[in-house]
Amino acid sequence: MPRPERSYRTPAIILKRFDLGEADRLLTLFTPLYGKLEAIAKGARKLTSHKTGHVELFTRAEMLLHRGRELDIVAQSEMTAPYLALREDLVRGAYANYCAELLDRFTSSNEADGASRLFTLFDETLARLCDDADPRLAVRYFEIHLLDIVGYRPELSRCVIGGETIQAEDQYFSYVEGGAVCPKDAVRGSAATPIAMPTLKLMRHMQRSPYGQVRALTVPPDVHDELERIQQGYITHLLERRLQSVDFIRRVR
Repeated sequence: MPRPERSYRTPAIILKRFDLGEADRLLTLFTPLYGKLEAIAKGARKLTSHKTGHVELFTRAEMLLHRGRELDIVAQSEMTAPYLALREDLVRGAYANYCAELLDRFTSSNEADGASRLFTLFDETLARLCDDADPRLAVRYFEIHLLDIVGYRPELSRCVIGGETIQAEDQYFSYVEGGAVCPKDAVRGSAATPIAMPTLKLMRHMQRSPYGQVRALTVPPDVHDELERIQQGYITHLLERRLQSVDFIRRVR
């Protein structure tokens, strides 16, 4: 969708923010129509500014932006979802930071394709990270649906090497091929990591089901750990780098 010429209103979630100069803040925003944007909130660090408190990290706001020569300018900002638990709880905030970094890495600035679905997914994930007793399942659900939207949906029902239907037994997962590999083809030399059938079933369930059904599950710790290992291994392969927030989560957890 083409960007407006002068001023426009949009919901926005703040992915990142940096101090700029003596009083300004540089914001990385994610919006449902325009995707990822960078904008300056002038004077936002002044205690008397009307923007103070409305440009907090991992919050949703309704913004009026003016298009600038290089960067857009935040003319008005009204917070609509504060997601307070993400700033009050270190672990939940660390998970939110991971999801924000993931969204940032898999998207380009001003790319509208899929932006609405990504915005909704991220917004709902922030709410789940605030409310859920164990936020890890919300993070894994976010990962697998983000991969789907941006075009890296893993194949979990058929062997990505031979094409045969995956049977109800322990399998393998290939980061390079992007999906499940049956034991026969894994033995033939495919670079694949083992994945237990309960973990593979959970991944399939997450792919096809609304989050309410996923949240109702009782997931054993070993399945949680393997699911995290598989999905983060795949993501690391796709990005060709390890996300900085992963190590921070492990330290605070």
